[in-house]
Amino acid sequence: MINLPAPIDRKLKALFPKAADRNRFVADLVAGALDREEGTEDIAVGGTLHLFTDGGSRGNPGHAAIGIVLEDPVRGEVLEERGECIGIGTNNVAEYRALIEGLKIARRRHPNRLVCHLDSELIVKQMSGEYRVKMPTLQPLFGEIRELSLSFPSIAFVHIPRADNHRADALVNRALDAHPAPRYERL
Repeated sequence: MINLPAPIDRKLKALFPKAADRNRFVADLVAGALDREEGTEDIAVGGTLHLFTDGGSRGNPGHAAIGIVLEDPVRGEVLEERGECIGIGTNNVAEYRALIEGLKIARRRHPNRLVCHLDSELIVKQMSGEYRVKMPTLQPLFGEIRELSLSFPSIAFVHIPRADNHRADALVNRALDAHPAPRYERL
């Protein structure tokens, strides 16, 4: 065995990791690929992204839908938008579910900073800790958002007027209009 000076030895060890470290790296890489949703691809963006979400229900509880718009504010470009029905739920559940799905979409783009714009003052104040989450049905959704938030180096939740959230709101209404709740006739 050759004894090398310490600085050179450290550099060589950094260039040639131990077999266990290589195996752990490969295992983590494979596990990450398997965890990814089928048909989705991570797209590295960096920088700041803006996420607009909205949720609504007709009936409260009633037929519910979510709307999501992710945009790059520097280029003024919508990167992704989605509107879909989520079944029966309350307005607040729909608002939370929209934010959860929006965070999942944004996470694939790896922004350095994510600014979440919501017209739900309740959720913004709950996310900031100003209000407690008292409703048992909202607590797991709140926890999921907290967990997803850890994926971002910097995240902010900002309340905006409903009029400034018109694109996400339009996606909610379009989804609800496309899949109206069944009507029951009285006998």
